[in-house]
Amino acid sequence: MTILIGLTGWGDHPTLYDHAKDRQFKLTAYSSHFPVVEVDSSFYAIQSTENYQKWVSETPETFSFVIKAYQGLTGHDRKHLTNREAKELVDAFINSIQPVIAANKLNTVLFQFPPWFDLKQRNIKKIRKIKQWMGDIPIAIEFRNRTWFEDHQQETLAFLKEIGVTHVICDEPQAGEGSVPTVLETTNDRVLIRFHGRNIHGWNNHGQENWREVRFLYRYNQTELQKWVKRIHELDKQAREITILFNNNSGGDAADNAKQLLDLLDITYQGLHPKQIDFFDLI
Repeated sequence: MTILIGLTGWGDHPTLYDHAKDRQFKLTAYSSHFPVVEVDSSFYAIQSTENYQKWVSETPETFSFVIKAYQGLTGHDRKHLTNREAKELVDAFINSIQPVIAANKLNTVLFQFPPWFDLKQRNIKKIRKIKQWMGDIPIAIEFRNRTWFEDHQQETLAFLKEIGVTHVICDEPQAGEGSVPTVLETTNDRVLIRFHGRNIHGWNNHGQENWREVRFLYRYNQTELQKWVKRIHELDKQAREITILFNNNSGGDAADNAKQLLDLLDITYQGLHPKQIDFFDLI
């Protein structure tokens, strides 16, 4: 059993970058602390293969990437695509991540659907189509709409299990329809857990100017993380690999919380980059 703990993105974690060289080569420095990272820039634009090749080269052999699917695929941009346009977008996304696949560093592709993506037949069809187009590439689905679990939890899990998709387990504020409960069930041999914090006010307060900055403003305390230790051990019995990502970084808390959980689980990773980065090895 493998438990991989990391963060969403590698750019905004100042406690990880003690030296000027660390700040210049952030991904390399990051990979001296954690064995996995979520690529968030892929959500805002389909990245070039050159970017992925660079990231692959900057990380150890055993490092892996959770790549967040482009917003045009999940519907965050609210654009209505024809079937052909959607398929072309999927193909472009798949082509872009080939360096990660070739290096055997792809953990999974994360499809995080928007809060208005509710339980309707057309959305079920969309998920089926995405899975078909993605082929053998492992994908995980995170819902942000409660209707998938209210009164339909077992049907939703059975559907994801049927098509071979990982159900993303979330720790997030319980803040109405635009949030989901923590459902501690697996749908295949992989588990992906994402910690978003529990800032209910920040989660729903879309009206304030800095909403995106405070949405994930939360620091988990020792007791909250300790409760997750038992949950992770239970999930450990059901899956081949567990990946855990901390996304509570509006206040820079994600890295510290991830390291707390590592200590609580008594995990030490082998094969990370050396803590002291030799500048001359990177040019």
